[in-house]
Amino acid sequence: MAGTSQKAIETPVPMDDVDDDLAETPAEGASNYGPVRSRDKGAASESGIVFQPAEVEDVIVETIDEEPEGGEAPYGKPQFPALTPNQQGMRRQMRRIQVPPHRLTPLKASWIQLIEPMVEHMKLQVRMNTKRRAVEIRNSEHTADIGYLQKAADYMKAFMLGFDQPDAVALLRLDDLFIESFEVKDVKRLQGDHLSRCIGRIAGKDGKTKYAIENATRTRISLCEDKVHILGSFANIKLARDSICSLILGSAPGKVYTKLRTVSKRLQERI
Repeated sequence: MAGTSQKAIETPVPMDDVDDDLAETPAEGASNYGPVRSRDKGAASESGIVFQPAEVEDVIVETIDEEPEGGEAPYGKPQFPALTPNQQGMRRQMRRIQVPPHRLTPLKASWIQLIEPMVEHMKLQVRMNTKRRAVEIRNSEHTADIGYLQKAADYMKAFMLGFDQPDAVALLRLDDLFIESFEVKDVKRLQGDHLSRCIGRIAGKDGKTKYAIENATRTRISLCEDKVHILGSFANIKLARDSICSLILGSAPGKVYTKLRTVSKRLQERI
């Protein structure tokens, strides 16, 4: 019995593959993954490379601003000549403005004064088409800006609506001028004698009320039967329109004059 036990102890026991894997596992606390910490100094990876922290001196980066002498740019701004209308690809365009029968005589009387700024300054071509009873305007090769064509059309349209030539020419010189039109019936429905009296209240005796509104609001007003046309800037048109609407609704001219005095004082204070 003793001999058999002794043989059993001396006989080696074969180990499975699983045991071999367990035997090769590293001890707890040693990590083969990730960066080496201070506690794992000198630990080697599977390839035999030892990772150790290296000390790097502080790097100072200095920037040097080189300012040109005299504060000028190192190179000059490129300057290109203006493009001609042909290079811009402008095509011939035309505007046609119909002439009402009651404006035909004033058009003949002031034709030279009307076309002078369009032909001499804007280099446009203007003619009167007698068959169609319309003024035709088109651009030419010497027209510097295609926008001049629309400005000239607005200028002629203002003259056809009843404005004088010196007042209408302001549309060519200024960019913030507009024309607003409305009818008396848009404010209040009036017929017959009531409509005539309303138009008379807007105009006043010898045009006194109309001129007072124009001077106070710095606008120009044209009365064509039951239609009202106002020429001026956006804010001034609003002031003139409010005064005219008050007259249409039946306000006394005295009240309108009082409001206009207040408005004119405000405009002078702004200036």
